[in-house]
Amino acid sequence: METNNQTAATEPAVESVQPNPAKETKWYVLRVVSGKERKVKEYLDKEISRGGWSEVVKQIFLPIEKVYKVQNGKKVMRERNYYPGYVMVEVVEGKLGDDLRDAVKNTPSVIHFLGKENPIALRKAEVNKMLGKMDEMAEAGGMSMSEPFIIGETIKIIEGPFNDFNGIIEEVNDEKKKLKVTVKIFGRSTPVELNYMQVEKIA
Repeated sequence: METNNQTAATEPAVESVQPNPAKETKWYVLRVVSGKERKVKEYLDKEISRGGWSEVVKQIFLPIEKVYKVQNGKKVMRERNYYPGYVMVEVVEGKLGDDLRDAVKNTPSVIHFLGKENPIALRKAEVNKMLGKMDEMAEAGGMSMSEPFIIGETIKIIEGPFNDFNGIIEEVNDEKKKLKVTVKIFGRSTPVELNYMQVEKIA
């Protein structure tokens, strides 16, 4: 009799452990009022915690990039939304019920889900591309120029051995945040590789 009781007691534990690793998630896109993305994320984080949906909603994700401008010889850095007007919501597959959907839709500054009444989940490839882009930016210091560099443009070098030299941009590698620049030294053109932080645009 004892062994039967033991097996009966252990069975539910095995059952409850098995489904956990298989929790697939889906990513949905919220259209929100531009400029209110951070506020929407704050509201949703609170709403999900209050409504007890923390197990269902894995994260409210706001892709951010750091951009800088050179103003008066100084680098001014700020954060900006990588997808202005959008906030991403990661939900356990099959768990975006009416209650949760209505709570999200009724959040201030939320316009609607992508797909409106029938929210459309992003494809795996789209999610991987978005998350991969964020990882890439983090590895590269998360920096990008708010005004892109252009091939053929003349820039001023403000750091390193060629400090105060002007150069002409030959190549732009936005992924690695690097430039190939030709600098004239003693009348000879010399190619130099520089990162974005070592140069500034000439006003």
